[in-house]
Amino acid sequence: MSNDFLREIAEPATPEPDVSRRLGQVVAGSLSHGLEVLLERDQRLEDLAVGRYATIHAGGRIFFGMITDIALDNANIAFEKSPPDLSLDFMRQVHLGASIFGRVHVSPMLVMDADGPDAHIPQPVKTIPGHYAPVTIATPEEVGYVFGEEGAGQDAEGRDAIYFRVGRPLDMDVPITLNLNRFVERSSAVFGKSGTGKTFLSRLLLAGVIKNDVAVNLVFDMHNEYGWEGTAEHASKVKGLKQIFPGQVAIFTLDDESSRRRGSNPDFTVQIGYDTIEPEDIEMLAGVMDMSDAQIGAMYAMHRRLGKTWLLNFLDDDWMELNYGGEDDDGKKINAMKAFAAEMGQPQSTLGALRRRLERFTRFGFIVKKPADDSIKRILDYLLAGKNVVLEFGKYGDDLAAYLLVANFLTRRIRLHYRELVEEAFGDEAAKPRPLVITIEEAHKFLEPGIASKTIFGVIARELRKYNVTLFIVDQRPSGIDSEVMSQIGTRVTLALDNEEDIRAVFMGVSGGQELRQVLARLDSKEQALILGHATPMPVVVQVRRYDLGFYRQMGYLQGEALQQEAEKSRQQLGGGRKKRLL
Repeated sequence: MSNDFLREIAEPATPEPDVSRRLGQVVAGSLSHGLEVLLERDQRLEDLAVGRYATIHAGGRIFFGMITDIALDNANIAFEKSPPDLSLDFMRQVHLGASIFGRVHVSPMLVMDADGPDAHIPQPVKTIPGHYAPVTIATPEEVGYVFGEEGAGQDAEGRDAIYFRVGRPLDMDVPITLNLNRFVERSSAVFGKSGTGKTFLSRLLLAGVIKNDVAVNLVFDMHNEYGWEGTAEHASKVKGLKQIFPGQVAIFTLDDESSRRRGSNPDFTVQIGYDTIEPEDIEMLAGVMDMSDAQIGAMYAMHRRLGKTWLLNFLDDDWMELNYGGEDDDGKKINAMKAFAAEMGQPQSTLGALRRRLERFTRFGFIVKKPADDSIKRILDYLLAGKNVVLEFGKYGDDLAAYLLVANFLTRRIRLHYRELVEEAFGDEAAKPRPLVITIEEAHKFLEPGIASKTIFGVIARELRKYNVTLFIVDQRPSGIDSEVMSQIGTRVTLALDNEEDIRAVFMGVSGGQELRQVLARLDSKEQALILGHATPMPVVVQVRRYDLGFYRQMGYLQGEALQQEAEKSRQQLGGGRKKRLL
């Protein structure tokens, strides 16, 4: 959009070139509560909808805003009590627009000067237009100018940016893009009630990050939807990230049998050693496993006394009997657990209850006594080589305790390693590891009030991008996430929600959130989303682009021989074609 064009449409004395776009004029409002617009008499309310964009031309500036409410109004309360007879066309023309009229509420989001050095740069709104400023429906050109074109470009601050198309406005065919550099710069989230397509949208956003190589991803794939293939209502199966990006994505699994049965053909099978699990890895499972503070304290006491073998020994009947059982001097059988509790300085009842809860781990086939390889190192090798990792949970995805344990276990150690790498590279930007985005589902279980400050996920969210690690949160209960963590989420992509507390949580700390609540409340149940925050210049409602064959091809999807060649090349880069077992 040229400066001449901006100046032309911002000049109040210039006649509106397209009268069909004329919406009305500003009659009231404030910076904090938005603007009231009196509609033109021939503007039908039925043709408007919340979420549409409007431009306001005043004082050499163009204000760009969103319709957030629509209302009926009248010049006299008597018209509500005694409606006039509008059966005659003449009477209708007399009253319409004079006695009875429509109003819309417009929330200004951005402002652009028509002249000067910053004429082409959208800026945050710090003032409002005056009385009777003309309001028009935004053109596709204006919307496209505000949100930018897909591909490489620069943001409003002059920094290099990659823009990725996520959809289009509800009422026009114009691409709406996200600034992916800013998207991964802070933690981000996809919210929506069950069945609205959170996984579908998350997979689409991750594909954009992978395609444009703005970060490397570690996805904790709870329900096996991201790696090889997933499900969707418009198709029986949709391609996962590995099929679209065979050379850039590796599938790790906790359940090799399940992954192979589904055709995932995993690159490695992850196993965790008993001697590597620490109380900190288990503490955040307290709510899921119904563990008391006393039981958590007992874990730490055993870890201090027994070291790395605390968990294996505690769950081993033979070890317990060998070291604390036997017979006393009178030949009576010694209660091994009672003797062990006495030595640990813990009540026997506390240790007994704790053991019954931790015995659940013995049913997790991925926890073994002696792993033959270092799973952390193997995953880090992939991430630092720029390969995205999707960790499938197989049959363990239905067990929330398994999901929380593994995600917490791996994230704590990977984030620590990233912290060391960043500190070693202090002062040398080129030596820092590439940004890492960690995707977690059921995030409120990791970030609920009371424990968020103690978990590694709460730490990562509060650090922003201090150590080049951020979160990508996928959740249906934003109200269950700690308020401090919510305030640190940079970009929020929200599908339909119907719980009032969840809607309130989405707009926590968002300027103008009260007006936007009406927009969110009226989204369709599928494939429509409200996007706001760090990666977009202003809040936007989009019809999400389809995740289909056309999308795969735009992402560079390969088929046939080309696909096989790319996969072989990837295996050779990471140590040869022979598959290894990750332990």
